[in-house]
Amino acid sequence: MANPKNNKTAGITRLIVLIILLINQALVSFGYNPLPFSDEQIYEAVSTVALVVSALYSTYRNTNLTTEAEEAQEILERKKARK
Repeated sequence: MANPKNNKTAGITRLIVLIILLINQALVSFGYNPLPFSDEQIYEAVSTVALVVSALYSTYRNTNLTTEAEEAQEILERKKARK
């Protein structure tokens, strides 16, 4: 079951991001660039963040970090060895 506090926090985070994006879009539509970065710098930053997040997520998902995960891996290996 989901934690209501986490749902509220996630909802508030999404709302804040939406408001920031709406303000940014309004400023851009009036000819003001609120971000003092070039398109290349933004592209590089987004690419770097995506790479780091992807690498961390993949490492986390494919590494047995908890005792339960290690036990589950042992069970899986035993089942594969029986075949």
